[in-house]
Amino acid sequence: MSSFLPAKAMVFAAGLGTRMRPLTDRVPKPLIAVAGKPLIDHALDRFAQAGVETAIVNVHYLAGQIEAHLAARETPKILISDEREKLLDQGGGIAKVLPWLGPEPFFLANTDAFWVEGPTDNLRRLAAAWDPERMDILLLVAAAAASVGVDTPGDFNMAPDGRLTRRPEREIAPFVYTGTAIVKPGLFEAETREIFPLVPFFFEAATKGRLFGQRLDGLWLHVGTPQAIEEAERKLARA
Repeated sequence: MSSFLPAKAMVFAAGLGTRMRPLTDRVPKPLIAVAGKPLIDHALDRFAQAGVETAIVNVHYLAGQIEAHLAARETPKILISDEREKLLDQGGGIAKVLPWLGPEPFFLANTDAFWVEGPTDNLRRLAAAWDPERMDILLLVAAAAASVGVDTPGDFNMAPDGRLTRRPEREIAPFVYTGTAIVKPGLFEAETREIFPLVPFFFEAATKGRLFGQRLDGLWLHVGTPQAIEEAERKLARA
């Protein structure tokens, strides 16, 4: 078990939020409140609590609102990656800020999901499970059947040693990716494309046997649509 804790996190806040319309016609998805707190703050508060020093937040759609919202935040320290001119997708967003991320593995987080913590801090548990000798990517995964807002047949199967394999076509897999992970920056250093997705890097690591999962301790809530907000708030009220 590792005592390593990533000092930096990449937080994706540049998406258009099309599935969240009409709420996102005037407010970017990361600022939509669930249980009285903007989605992006659910993520950033977790990183602050775990001890992460710096969060790099990419912005594109209604970027000024996100910048203004984050201006007063002190922990973690916020660095804005401006993608106003061109949306780079998640992989391209990471590649753009590799000089800021540095050589050490980093956290990444989507802003359309969060969790109710179990007995232990999930980010610290994820970091404790990190093993750079065996892993290129370590995903925080949740049991699909015990999560809120899951509208897919699952993402991954997990072996007893934590190795993840991609869900076969036309099958159901028990685990979903929570949008939070630890990733080696070296995976992107040779990339020549400017705009490219992140998920194929997960599948490539899985093919090499270097994609692992750590199961979430607690309740995971995916908030991708306006209806999902109501469902998440009902669950939170009972948690």
